[in-house]
Amino acid sequence: MVEDRLARNLLWEVAETQHGFVTAQQAAEAGVSNQALLMLARRGTVKRAAFGVYRFPNFPVSQYDQFALAVLWTRADEACLSHETALAAYEISDINPHVIHVTVAKHRRLRRANSNGYVIHHEDLSPNQIGWWQEIPIVTPATAIAQCSADGTPTYLLRQALERGHRDGYLTTNDHDTLTQALEARHV
Repeated sequence: MVEDRLARNLLWEVAETQHGFVTAQQAAEAGVSNQALLMLARRGTVKRAAFGVYRFPNFPVSQYDQFALAVLWTRADEACLSHETALAAYEISDINPHVIHVTVAKHRRLRRANSNGYVIHHEDLSPNQIGWWQEIPIVTPATAIAQCSADGTPTYLLRQALERGHRDGYLTTNDHDTLTQALEARHV
């Protein structure tokens, strides 16, 4: 009984910074056995949110849960929100993606069922290309604009992102100018 309570407390500490979610891998890294995790699930202390991802049902629900789950669902440490999802998160474009874009490293091969609603991109990102939004890893605005430009997001939405991003301090003047030139070059 004491071991179960300690396991719950250990997992809660992890879940507090992840919108109430914890992965089976994180549980193992915290010293919680798979059997203890399954027992917590049977008791309803945690609920299975996706394969290998659990959520504390008594953790407050937020509008950002779906994004945290998308990143954790990959079970890749480097996973982050990206592309059009990042533009929408930063609110620098009127873009409204119907899927959640997540980027993982090039070497990752995800074989997960139920990836409906997620688009997985493979790209090796440097640490300075990744930031945080609502306690969720996300590419920087400049990286998101470059990704969207390469993927063919409509030009008017990218111009909007460039202008708003620069005006609101998300983009340096150098980033703005470089990305603007790259955007205009894709039409030549």
